[in-house]
This record gives sequence, C-alpha cells and structure tokens, in this order.
Amino acid sequence: MNLRHVRKVRRAGAVVLLASALLFSVAACGGDDKGPNKAPAASSDAGKGQGKQTPEDDETLPDRSKTLATLKGDGGVEMVVHSARRDSGGFLTISGEIKNTSGQSFVTPLQWNGQEEAVARAGSSFAGMTLVDSVGKKRYYVLRDTDNRPLTTSNYELTIGAGKSLTFFAQFPSPPSTTTKVDLQFPGFPNATIEISG
Repeated sequence: MNLRHVRKVRRAGAVVLLASALLFSVAACGGDDKGPNKAPAASSDAGKGQGKQTPEDDETLPDRSKTLATLKGDGGVEMVVHSARRDSGGFLTISGEIKNTSGQSFVTPLQWNGQEEAVARAGSSFAGMTLVDSVGKKRYYVLRDTDNRPLTTSNYELTIGAGKSLTFFAQFPSPPSTTTKVDLQFPGFPNATIEISG
C-alpha cells in the first residue's frame, strides 16, 4: 500500500466521521417534535387584524354573539362592545372591537392611551377608557400591572385600515355585585351605559 493511497483512506475516514458527528448533533437538537422544550410553530395568520396580542390574550377576544353597545366615534370608526364580564378574581373585563367603517385609514389618537405619563410610556393602549358607577358614585380606571403597564390591549398598530377592525379588552376593578350597569367613557366616542354580566 503506497503513501498516496493511505492519505486517501484517512481523508475518507475523516469525512465519514465528520458527517456522522453532524448528523448526531442535528438529531439531538431537533429530532423529536414531542420534546418538552419544543416551541410551537408560529402561525402565518397570527395577529392579522388583532393588534399585537399575546397568546394569553386569546381568552379575552370578544364573543361577537352579543352586542351591548355600538358607539359612533370621530373619523368614521365605531366601537362595538360585546361583553362586560365579572371574573372570579374581582375584575371586570370589557371586550369588543373598533371598526373602521370609513373608506380611508384611521390613525388611532394619543388620547386612547390615557393621560398618565407612566402609562403613556408603555405605548399604544386603551388605558384612556374609564367606567363610571353612577349609583355608587365611583369612577374606575384600567388596572395596571407591577410595571405600571395597563391591563388592556396594547402595542397595536397605530393605523386601522379601511374596512378593518381592532379587537380590544380592558380590565377594571369589579364594582360591587349590586351594580348591574356602568357608563363606559372613551375618548372620541359618546358615553354609553352597558350592562354587566356575571
């Protein structure tokens, strides 16, 4: 066996060894789709017309089978309130959608974010929404988390295209169980009395 033949055999062996190592590492990293650390595949339809909502927000998307109020706002948009539901944790969640019924794009106003500086820094939101319990003579504001971010739909696209809609939710402290109706107030829309369920 000459020296040239030995070199060829060694090179072939090294290539086979390297290919085996690569194959093993690929199999170890992603072979089994049922592994505990396997991330779910992203949906190509995620976020279409919904704003930038997180998966946890899915449960707050409105049930469109019922409409509590339809408010015509400035700029050819409508706010449709689908539910005002008490939660077991002592919250009241308002959910619905903003529909752009005009023939042109609608730019969401800064007033929707509310007037508090700390909340305004959190980006686009529905923190400007308030509820008024006229019987109990109390006003309720959107709840905040420990980082002062409003518990509402946030970081949505600032423009709603013609014929498009933006779903929303907003969480408030729940009024007393004796309160069955509240007045919803949101910049750019008329006040509306809505009925609480649950």
